[in-house]
Amino acid sequence: MSGESLTLSQHGQTVVDDWSAHKETFHVPWGKVMMWIFLVSDTFIFSCFLVGYMNVRRTTTDPWPYPSEVFALELFGVNVPLILIAIMTFILITSSGTMALAVRYAHFKDKKKIFMLMAITAAFGASFVGMQAFEWTKLISEGVRPWGNPWGAPQFGSVFFMVTGFHGLHVTCGVIYLLIVATKILKGHYDKSGDYSIVEIAGLYWHFVDLVWVFIFAFFYLW
Repeated sequence: MSGESLTLSQHGQTVVDDWSAHKETFHVPWGKVMMWIFLVSDTFIFSCFLVGYMNVRRTTTDPWPYPSEVFALELFGVNVPLILIAIMTFILITSSGTMALAVRYAHFKDKKKIFMLMAITAAFGASFVGMQAFEWTKLISEGVRPWGNPWGAPQFGSVFFMVTGFHGLHVTCGVIYLLIVATKILKGHYDKSGDYSIVEIAGLYWHFVDLVWVFIFAFFYLW
């Protein structure tokens, strides 16, 4: 066998060994790569939802309900528009800050601070879902259905429940995911390998969920 053929053979064997051993071919953890692939696919889904929402709103012949009227909350006898939505948005944005701090302390492998910050992030997420459930309950009690509502275009209820519900499902799954990861870290599950990249991977998911909410907030509550 010639020297060139031997070199190619050795190179091919190296590539096979690399992939079969689940090594980091491009110095990026596989978990992070797969999370990015998932988030890209999820971006397409949310984009389709929002584009569909814009198309429905643009083509409907009935007046579209005003957000300030639909999402008003009565406080001390006064209807305050979008107050609940503003609180929900603040909570979710704040949770991005605590998640970012958790990722920072993951570089120092400070298990207690990672657990505390991820638990706080999960608590913020759970609060958001609770407020969203309250919002849905209020709207349903006022007559909003997927096929109609008291304020105008009947399509409003269907697209609202579909998009916000899909996002709420993501937040709920994220809360469970964060709690599982935080618990494993506190118990020393990753001490042997010394690899705390799972925190950064969880952070990618959580920041994505927060970013999607910014678009939902702009499209549904401000437009």
